Amino acid sequence: MLIDYHTHHARCGHAIGTLEEYIQRGIEIGLSQIGVSDHMPLLHVNPQTYYPEMAMPLDELPSYVEEAFELKQKYANSIAVRVGLEADYIEGWEDKIEKIINDYPWDYVIGSVHFLGEWDVSDFRQVHHWEGRDVFKVYQTYYDAVQKAARTGFYDIMGHLDVIKRFNYKPGQGREQEIIELEQLTLAAVAEAGIAMELNASGLTKPCAEMFPSDRILKGAIGLGIPLTVGSDAHDPMKLSENLNIARSALYDLGIRELATFEQRRRVMVPLQSQERL
Repeated sequence: MLIDYHTHHARCGHAIGTLEEYIQRGIEIGLSQIGVSDHMPLLHVNPQTYYPEMAMPLDELPSYVEEAFELKQKYANSIAVRVGLEADYIEGWEDKIEKIINDYPWDYVIGSVHFLGEWDVSDFRQVHHWEGRDVFKVYQTYYDAVQKAARTGFYDIMGHLDVIKRFNYKPGQGREQEIIELEQLTLAAVAEAGIAMELNASGLTKPCAEMFPSDRILKGAIGLGIPLTVGSDAHDPMKLSENLNIARSALYDLGIRELATFEQRRRVMVPLQSQERL
């Protein structure tokens, strides 16, 4: 079974392609399941004055859900469509996030931390915020937010767990053990919450040149029995499942034989085949 559980489309403002084009592309490349998981609308910043093209407008959310479920039914005989949301965790905005999650019949919700306050650490236009900062302290703040996200109970999957490394800013020498401890605390929070984690292949094309999460974190997750799924984080239909062959091979080599899928917020484990058998 081939799956891709992390995709974005034109409504979010920084991707291209319609939902239907993603689904048609999924059929073309032989996916068994495709998860549509566009970004939650911005809540804590004014989308009119903030950086443009960050997420779908709030008034577009109902249309996104309606269209996604219509397409799920339309293509049911060709591909299993799963309707999801990548819902940012933003400390202090839990009530509004929870309402968006509870107001719609999602198949799954990805919990991701992009924002530290009003700084989107994943946005290339905002890398200047790293200037003059203690990188280790930024990592502390980031992983603290991921831990809090896991503990909310809002999410089914934790997304790109170490996206903080995206632009290759890393704490200096001598801090590695402290970083490992932060990672371990974060994995413990995910494991305790009983939720899944994704192996997001998009990091291979970013400055960090490494999947999200790192091999070290991935092995730690496996050791804790955290269920895993895979996502390309595609922002273009032609990049659907990009590098997921690498992700699947990495998981298989580490002994993983099942991946997490979802429908109506229920997790179903499906077989992971070796690349040689695909």
